[in-house]
Amino acid sequence: MTTMFSSLKDTFTLKNGVTVPCVGFGTYKTPEGDVCKKSVLAALDAGYRHIDTAEFYFNEESVGKALAKSPVPREEIFLTTKVWNTHQGYDETLAAFDASSKRLGTAPDLYLVHWPITKDHKDDYPARLIDTWRAMETLLKEGRVRAIGVCNCLKSHLNVLFDECEVPPMVNQIEYHFGFTDADQLEAAEFSKAHGMVVEGWAPLCRGKAFGHPVLASVAKKHGRTEAQVLVRFCLEHGVLPLPKSATPSRIAENADVFSFSPDADDLAALDAVSSIGRLGPHPDEARH
Repeated sequence: MTTMFSSLKDTFTLKNGVTVPCVGFGTYKTPEGDVCKKSVLAALDAGYRHIDTAEFYFNEESVGKALAKSPVPREEIFLTTKVWNTHQGYDETLAAFDASSKRLGTAPDLYLVHWPITKDHKDDYPARLIDTWRAMETLLKEGRVRAIGVCNCLKSHLNVLFDECEVPPMVNQIEYHFGFTDADQLEAAEFSKAHGMVVEGWAPLCRGKAFGHPVLASVAKKHGRTEAQVLVRFCLEHGVLPLPKSATPSRIAENADVFSFSPDADDLAALDAVSSIGRLGPHPDEARH
């Protein structure tokens, strides 16, 4: 457990010394256009300096427009995007990076492989993933990106890369939240941390499915905080970088206000004992496209 984080300015440090703000702003399913642009601007206004998007979110252009409009200097913002499954492969990944950078109007700081394997390309695994990773290494070596990593990788997927890579992943972004105690997923988090990766957690707010859970509600009431704030803090307490998402300015600010309280050992034990939320996205070996 960790309680080291006291503000949005606190950071995780990657293997190569690059620092990443400890809470990121997620944009999954945030519609392209004004909704996305305004939500990113609201996040930056609330103090977030870490924005997470992806080719597959179809909102990179709006994220880029928000960054361009914001008074926050680009160099103060840590920006992440991801290569989608249909663009994996060496040349395809390099082309996807260029396309994402064009839509964003800037190169990302962190580039991630969105999924390690898909049902539609199982016959190409692991060669396709390895070729994709070699492209990621090229981008890093050429100085076109500051850091590289993966998403949704279990221990088995990471071991494939460890056997072949020159530069190991610096980040593993996985589904991580209250009420999800799948053994493989928890192993992936601990294995990643043990190998020097920063673990980022997507869906830290459980996509709304945890709100009203009696254990969560009890901890929130005890500390005079919202359930969403407890969910964000839950990740931080486990040494995981959360990526909360909202399109409502008041909630965007609320989700960042998680540094004036800390669940105690009894709270965490109670929260950790809940397993009823379960997996919200596909299993890493079952993703499509």
